[in-house]
Amino acid sequence: MTTAHHLRLIDGMRSREFPSERTASGSGVSGPGYHTAHLYGEEALWSGDDAELMDRRAQCQAEHDALVTLLTLRWGEPQIVSAWSAQERMLAGEEVAEPWADPVAGCEYLQLWRVDARWIAVTLHLRRDGPGCELSVLVTAVDPP
Repeated sequence: MTTAHHLRLIDGMRSREFPSERTASGSGVSGPGYHTAHLYGEEALWSGDDAELMDRRAQCQAEHDALVTLLTLRWGEPQIVSAWSAQERMLAGEEVAEPWADPVAGCEYLQLWRVDARWIAVTLHLRRDGPGCELSVLVTAVDPP
């Protein structure tokens, strides 16, 4: 997918109504108050030699940086929020409400914009145990934890 495609997808997510029940929606999940989309880095893609895997990780990071740059041009500087405290609470047994559990569990920080009563969160999950990388977006009316 191209950055232009990512922007169109985010715009579509922002304009769609939220469903009343959790359902699969293309490359993500939608539910009461949210839509998610996986933009880059599916597990099936992470096979190959080390050089190829490192190239894919670099591409994922470049996709992230390009998307954040364009969203920043649209909506201004994002709020950069560490996921650490929510991860610590989850490890202690606290339940983090949907739709925030998956994004905060899988990344070091979230980049957030508040636009028209909805949060847009871009997450980049860099695997510590290998070269894997995943880029995702969340559009939600639910406040961050």
